[in-house]
Amino acid sequence: MSIDNVTVVCQNPHNTINVKGFWSGKNPLDSSTSLLLVQLSVVALLSNFVNLLLRQIGQSSIVSNIFSGIVFGPSLLGNLKKISDILFPVEGIIVLETLATWGLIFFLFSMGVKMDAGGIVRPQRKCLAIGTSLFLCTLILPEGLTFLLIRYVPKLDSSLRNSLPFLSATQALTSSPVIGSLLTELKILNTDIGRTAVSTAIFCDAVGITMSAIAIAISDRRNKNTIIPWLAVLQAAALLLVILLVARPIMMWIRNQAQERKSVRESHIFIIFVFVLVFAFLSEISSQHYVLGPLAFGFIIPAGPPLGSAVVARVDTLATGLFYPTYLAVTGLKTNIYTIDPRSSWVLGVIFLFASVVKIGAVMLPACYYEQTIREAFVLGLILNAKGITELIMFNIWKQTKLLSDQEYALAVIYVVAVTAAVTPLIKLLYDPSKQFSATKRSTIQHLKRETELRIMACIHSQDNIPTMVNVLELSNATEENPVAVIALILVELVGRITPVLIAHHPNDNLNTSVNSSTSNSNKIIKGLSQYAEYNERRASLQPFTSISHYPTMHEDIVRIAFEKKAHIVILPFHKHYAIDGTIGLVNRAHQSLNINLIEKAPCSVGILIDRGILGGSVSVLNSQFIFHVAVIFIGGVDDAEALAYGSRMASHPNVDLTVARFLLFGEENCKERKQDSDLLEEYRRANAGNERFVVVEEVVKDGAKLSSVICSMVDCFDLMLVGMHHQDSQLLSGIGNWSECPELGIIGDMLSSADFQCSLSVLVVQQQRISGKPISRTAKPVDKEPLIHDVPVEQMRGSWTITVNENDRK
Repeated sequence: MSIDNVTVVCQNPHNTINVKGFWSGKNPLDSSTSLLLVQLSVVALLSNFVNLLLRQIGQSSIVSNIFSGIVFGPSLLGNLKKISDILFPVEGIIVLETLATWGLIFFLFSMGVKMDAGGIVRPQRKCLAIGTSLFLCTLILPEGLTFLLIRYVPKLDSSLRNSLPFLSATQALTSSPVIGSLLTELKILNTDIGRTAVSTAIFCDAVGITMSAIAIAISDRRNKNTIIPWLAVLQAAALLLVILLVARPIMMWIRNQAQERKSVRESHIFIIFVFVLVFAFLSEISSQHYVLGPLAFGFIIPAGPPLGSAVVARVDTLATGLFYPTYLAVTGLKTNIYTIDPRSSWVLGVIFLFASVVKIGAVMLPACYYEQTIREAFVLGLILNAKGITELIMFNIWKQTKLLSDQEYALAVIYVVAVTAAVTPLIKLLYDPSKQFSATKRSTIQHLKRETELRIMACIHSQDNIPTMVNVLELSNATEENPVAVIALILVELVGRITPVLIAHHPNDNLNTSVNSSTSNSNKIIKGLSQYAEYNERRASLQPFTSISHYPTMHEDIVRIAFEKKAHIVILPFHKHYAIDGTIGLVNRAHQSLNINLIEKAPCSVGILIDRGILGGSVSVLNSQFIFHVAVIFIGGVDDAEALAYGSRMASHPNVDLTVARFLLFGEENCKERKQDSDLLEEYRRANAGNERFVVVEEVVKDGAKLSSVICSMVDCFDLMLVGMHHQDSQLLSGIGNWSECPELGIIGDMLSSADFQCSLSVLVVQQQRISGKPISRTAKPVDKEPLIHDVPVEQMRGSWTITVNENDRK
């Protein structure tokens, strides 16, 4: 019933917790527990369904979650009394909103843990300039327009007149949780624009939290005394000092304990969760919103392993996957578009549109000053215009305090949805990070000039990758005339934080302080690679980097460094790890996705290194007296040509014996492709004339079965095999690729990586650089107008032999 426009809910305390079951003859939804479970299930299912549909047109999850709530609210289905009374009765909404509130506390606490609090106290100069310009311009100019409209627009609704200054002030807010979530969904968090946007938003958080605390205190209409709101602000400041000066030292002690134990105690996690609830309570009694304390507490917890990642792992799935969408859905349930007056809508629309334009301009000016392109500066302005949970929290607070009527609340929520819905596809349309580092010049081993530095980018996941990678680098034969520059990138999964990190190490770096604890193995990895650089002093150099990022976007760091350092080839470990007996042990699908993404977008050649044996064992090429047997499988095509070029370089190493196994299809002696391949092999024979360790053998086969049989007979005779990733359509490969397990390796590479091959052979699967997604033509001349093999000496050619290798012939 309603008394003085206030809804009073009467409940039977003996009939709200549970019912005796379906067969008792009572409605199961009369139980508050059953009703809550149904509400959560319906909200979760509809949110995911709508998210799946709207994702196809480039929308973010916040749009779909709010829209799902609007569907059940009074604007759509909730307008039907039967549906609203059954699914969302008033007494049921109270329970659902309480649960959503509890979930929101832990969601924002989790987002605070993931953020880099250092950006608040130590912002970059560029981000400081953008954040300051953004906040001041978006606060002052829209407020000025608001007061003009209030003064000169006749017959404005009194509630709208009072709420306009507050709604206009929310346009100055820029929340790092909102920006971080949007960039993660768009998969551009690793880009320059993404990093700038997050750093700027983190700086704006400090200003925004302060402004929000003051606005919440002032907007509390229950206090007529003007001194009380300012006392509430001082009380909130005291709470933040307690979090900083008391809670932070405790968290640092827990972090240190976890580092010593290599794990976080469950009792410590429990203490942290109790702190979250206590700080939420203290925020409430400070006349602030309950999320202030948990969010600030999350900021002071050390991000990443061991503590930050452990906390996020226990909170993130439930809070982000269920309770956060529930809070957004509850917001939609309160939104009633039928309360909107057309006059009010255009007034508020003008202010919001003007504020969005001002924010874009306020971002573009300092961004362009710091040498950002106009297009990128505009995209950065669109990103920082994104709205989300922060604005919705403010609107819900003001609705509860009667500052916003149903009309202004509905308009504000619809504006959040409209802006985010417009911004997301625009960002996707205007900004494609893959084009930023797309190759326009050749960067391959085949087209590398003689007496030119070979730049190899070696990607490392763990210490297990070091032995094989060092051996491959040594086999690349660094000399004073043809040096090797190694760009080492240590790949670390980003856990427990949202801000990716890309670190360039320097010789005097203390890695334990320059990198957080998630890269504690970086020191050992770099020391292992340094042995190669020290052994090849004046012939090889090492420049190490560390990328701490999410696997779906980690390839962007690899592409960026490879492009900027002008690498000729990027070598990555295979995603499968092999046991001593040759069987497949660990399979990491995240590594496989990373390799596939890099194969598609790399600005240079790519090699996937399959470590199956001796190269990853105790035998090292450094200071070794053993002869390492290397084979190149040559069928034809640009990828085989790149593998041949790399193998030819290895053949100059004094400890390498190279065999080029060329396979010919019976009956195609006069085809054009065979003649081109023959000319290419002839140049390499001439370049290696006089080198008895460079051997070319040929085998004529009729079909794929014979080809597979011959390769199987070779695997036990070599330590390393180089193969091209992709080949031209040929009957040679017919039937081999029907059961491909790893299609990214190509037919031959997939066959050699199979567990059916019981051998100790390591394989390097090579793809030559693609320009604009297309392979380089074999008939096209190099950019530098030089032949495929430079400065070829004219000497007598070595003949060809049929494959007659034997394992007993190995030294």
